Amino acid sequence: MKIKTMAAAVLALCSLPVLAQQSLTVVNFGGANGAAQRKAFTEPFEKSAGVKVVPVEYNGEQAKVKAMVEAKKVTWDLVEVESPDANRGCDEGLFEKMDWSQVGSKADFQPAAVTECAVGIFVWSTVLAYDGDKLKDAPKSWADFWDVKKFPGKRGMRKGARYNLEFALLADGVAPADVYKVLGTPAGADRAFKKLTELRSNIQWWEAGAQPPQFLVAGDVVMSTAYNGRIDAAQREGKPLKITWNGGIYDLDYWVIPKGTPNKALAMKYIAFASTPETQAEYAKNISYGPTNNKALSKLDAKVLAQLPTSPANAKNSLQFNIHFWADQGEVLEKRFASWAAQ
Repeated sequence: MKIKTMAAAVLALCSLPVLAQQSLTVVNFGGANGAAQRKAFTEPFEKSAGVKVVPVEYNGEQAKVKAMVEAKKVTWDLVEVESPDANRGCDEGLFEKMDWSQVGSKADFQPAAVTECAVGIFVWSTVLAYDGDKLKDAPKSWADFWDVKKFPGKRGMRKGARYNLEFALLADGVAPADVYKVLGTPAGADRAFKKLTELRSNIQWWEAGAQPPQFLVAGDVVMSTAYNGRIDAAQREGKPLKITWNGGIYDLDYWVIPKGTPNKALAMKYIAFASTPETQAEYAKNISYGPTNNKALSKLDAKVLAQLPTSPANAKNSLQFNIHFWADQGEVLEKRFASWAAQ
């Protein structure tokens, strides 16, 4: 009798509907940034919202997002993108419009963080990095980066036109405020490529953000362009890497919601959670990227603030990456760069 009763109970339980935990697929660039997001955003959100966040790493492949949206089979709910992709994807109708009433007051955010279909996550910078143990005489500018007599050895540079053309003009004496004005002329573009050619035989290209610190630690290069957060992560591991902030190019990464995701409402909740002063401050403590919510700054101590691209000392001679310039002229310059690099 007891066996029959137990069997009936089991059957009754099996017939109940299974309440699956809601999940959200969040795509980012991984690495130190992904680890910082997990600690500051993902794990606290999972606890507070009772949601399972499924992390996916990628390397900025906008084509994957476009294919999903066009096929109406969107499996990525929330994606971190760089500014050119945020701008282009919005123009192409790949992303949902942002509900800023959920995110917060626009006045609290960096102006560049507020767009129609993207929300700025953090401010990062491409900087000049070097090994402090190997170079006692620190390079002070991009002119030093180009000076292979004073600083012999290979230079690490991201394989592409972006950033490198700006750095070339800075090395050639163009003021930060005039870089895009000069680069926007045929003579200015020629000048940038001519300056790059001077360095060609000393360049070791990199394509992933993890490579510059690896190259520097291994001694493969004497200096490298690098994402400041990757150098910060190496410093936290005890590596003697240092940053020259002079002439760095700062930019933002953004959250976008691919058009057609069934989890749009939940994705908006995640964005709102990740945009509060508290979570933004926690993120900045885990990696040296600047908050986009300005109210987060008062929650950070002087030591953390000093390592951010947005600190007054670090931002003094930096320039903001010009999305609109690269949207207009990027295709032509990248094609020219590809031909130049293949020579």
